[in-house]
Amino acid sequence: MSTQQQTAVVEGFSPQKIREYIKATYPLQGAHEAVALPNSAQPGYSAVYRNKSSPHQLVNRPHPQVATLYDMFECASTWHADKPALGTRPRLYDGTYGDYQWQTYRQFYERRLNFGSGLFFILANNPYKSPSDNYDYDPKATESPFVVAMYSHNKPEWVITDYACVAYSVCNTALYDSLGPDASEYILSLTESPVVVGTLSNISKLVDLKKQHPQSLAKLVALVSMDLLGPSDIRFREKAREANIAVYDFEEVEAMGAASRLPPIPPNAETLYTISFTSGTSGTMPKGVELKHKSAVSGSMLRVTVGNNLENYTAYSFLPLAHIYERSVCHSNLFKGAQIGYPKTNTLASILEDIKLLRPHVLAFVPRVFSRLEAQIKALTINHPDAEVRERFKWAIDRKMALQRIQEGDPGVDAEADAIIAPLREHFGMDRLISFSTGSAPTAPESIQFVKAALNVGVSQGFGMTETFAGMSTSPAYDVKPGSSGAIAITTEMKLKELPQMGYVANDPNGPRGELLLRGPQIFERYYKNPEETAKAIDADGWFHTGDVAWVNPKDSNRMSVIDRVKNYLKLAQGEYVTPERCENLYIAINPIITQLFVYGDSHRDYLVGVIGLDENLMTKYVSKILGRQCDDYEATIKLLNEPEVKRKVIGYMNQNMGDRLQSYEKVKNMRFAHMPLGAAGGDFLTPTSKLKRQVATKHFKPLFDELYQEGSLFESKSKF
Repeated sequence: MSTQQQTAVVEGFSPQKIREYIKATYPLQGAHEAVALPNSAQPGYSAVYRNKSSPHQLVNRPHPQVATLYDMFECASTWHADKPALGTRPRLYDGTYGDYQWQTYRQFYERRLNFGSGLFFILANNPYKSPSDNYDYDPKATESPFVVAMYSHNKPEWVITDYACVAYSVCNTALYDSLGPDASEYILSLTESPVVVGTLSNISKLVDLKKQHPQSLAKLVALVSMDLLGPSDIRFREKAREANIAVYDFEEVEAMGAASRLPPIPPNAETLYTISFTSGTSGTMPKGVELKHKSAVSGSMLRVTVGNNLENYTAYSFLPLAHIYERSVCHSNLFKGAQIGYPKTNTLASILEDIKLLRPHVLAFVPRVFSRLEAQIKALTINHPDAEVRERFKWAIDRKMALQRIQEGDPGVDAEADAIIAPLREHFGMDRLISFSTGSAPTAPESIQFVKAALNVGVSQGFGMTETFAGMSTSPAYDVKPGSSGAIAITTEMKLKELPQMGYVANDPNGPRGELLLRGPQIFERYYKNPEETAKAIDADGWFHTGDVAWVNPKDSNRMSVIDRVKNYLKLAQGEYVTPERCENLYIAINPIITQLFVYGDSHRDYLVGVIGLDENLMTKYVSKILGRQCDDYEATIKLLNEPEVKRKVIGYMNQNMGDRLQSYEKVKNMRFAHMPLGAAGGDFLTPTSKLKRQVATKHFKPLFDELYQEGSLFESKSKF
């Protein structure tokens, strides 16, 4: 440990004793169960639920001395000093990429201090800052002197910048392309950020953005390129100077910091760590969620309390670090001493290639990536063109699923089935994989069961939001009945608020249902410079109203499932209430061929219509099966699907699959088939996490829905009047 590192540690801080405590304490017994607090139910609300392992108090840190991300990294860099931490694949002269190259925790430790010191140097000496702007280093400051913005795909430099900010109690935020240039201008203006650290391609856009908005972006005076700058970038530097911006590359800032190294300014639990801008679904400007260090550490507790006590394991970071989900995963992985590999590019093919090379032990997915993996597995197994291969995998996967349904926590070991599955794991680079985690939206239980069996791996599904610093519940990796988001974490308490107009009540015989309310140290306290939205979200008793509708299942250890959205219901002409998101989720879960679905109902009509997209890899085979004739061409099949009689057969087949999961009035009676009708995540109609911007989409598709209503129902209406 270096002298400077020793001086940064709080007196009495013992990483070795902390490590012994954590090994002896975690994972907790009963952490996958929740209990209702006695006499806590009030009229209109369910009881208050807490984690069974700590019903009497909420726990916000893994050890009394570990209160901040700074403390967590002090521990990690001591425990794992010479172990690999951050890895990338270098680009070779022939345009291909080499094997992963690693920097150790010790190197990471030094680089974040050098870079943090360098940031203070380039801002304090910046020729374009206003005389009234003070970016000087002040170890006695009680607030962040400025906000650092990051604008890049996942790279070690992203994480080094993040932890440099942690070391000097500097708040940061993130920009990402899917928010668009207007949102970038809004965020930079609102935070008055003087510096953006990002890839060269991204920061180049900001020079033009400042020229377009010279007043609102007057505070932006420095750009740091994560990519090395050379003689060919002289014109870029000149162009930036014309916009009153100084440009540096990452190595230059590190070198300046190394030459003028500053002692860290350790944060405390109440120090503001980051402002995470959430895109939302309304199409308006994003809201900035203020997240303190206590929330960040609490967010890491979920993986500490229920996760495996792994050491020397490998992780892969490809979900955007601009989102709080991946940042929380990163924090807990680093705390545990993982070596984290980063992608060379962010295409699915590239990601799968990286995984094959890296062979990670853990992976964090979101449903859309999970679904693509599931489709690839099925194509190689139960949908394989060779009948013998098909039958062999079908037997093995069915065998594994049957065994994994017997007892919670049992991976269902079977020597013969495991031997059949082993080459599949190797094919995907998942031969060392222990578990998946998935979040941001529900994943179909059938998909979890299939992937868990087909890859012989645990799958945990969690629930979290930006406002909760990602996960505040997660299911067991080997849950016999997958589908829930697990029990509430030890950091948070929850209750449900009745929504009788939507049919959700606390005394439901199958378990309470209602709007999910959360409270505890993991939950945010306010939106950045937005008291109006803060007042709407957090009530006088400190409960955060999530806007999500949840169900607590008393027959499944009081685990929680998110089943709907508040205000996400409509009333049809016959007086029936319908929640379109519930309909959409069920259609997609029961009909895996569906990749996108938007359900709409007009209050003057007695049935639903919609627009739908199907999996292009499976669609022609699927339609051929229903129609009893061969369909080979994708575009021609889309056209065929919109012929009334064909459309009636296909929609009828899907509705039949729904069975009694939906009432007749909840089943869609007319649809338009299209190729990716909602576009890509982060586009006009989907948030970066693939949630539907319902208001925006409704406005766009309203003429189409009117047209579908003009065509009429393809089925006889059985709705009640």
